[in-house]
Amino acid sequence: MKNQGIIGSVIMGVGGLCPLVHLPVIGNWNYFDIDPTLAVMFYVVVIVGLVASFIGKASLIRFSGWAALVLVLVTLAGVYFKSHDYFSFVHFKNLVKLAAGLVKYKWGWFVILAGSLILITVRGAKQQLPAN
Repeated sequence: MKNQGIIGSVIMGVGGLCPLVHLPVIGNWNYFDIDPTLAVMFYVVVIVGLVASFIGKASLIRFSGWAALVLVLVTLAGVYFKSHDYFSFVHFKNLVKLAAGLVKYKWGWFVILAGSLILITVRGAKQQLPAN
């Protein structure tokens, strides 16, 4: 349980620094470039998962995995809606779709997802039955 929690938290932490979104002229963005507030919340969840793995709280480790998954979904929805809303000044719908389609999701989301799935699958320590 301890090793699985540490590995999952470290993978999630590294995934937040990987490229998450690619913008044509600007380049790749990680979690801090997308939104610093969401990034701080994400890394607080990563720290909670890491600390919970050191103290041996399986339920808190699973909670941090689920919380990270919810934050990722909120961030993905935010990126999607912001990219479609950012070009709303253009009055042609096809041009808005084309401009919003230039924002590409990168491979860092899969790294974060892998780390959160590792945290979600943590099981508690087995209880030993007393010998008769």
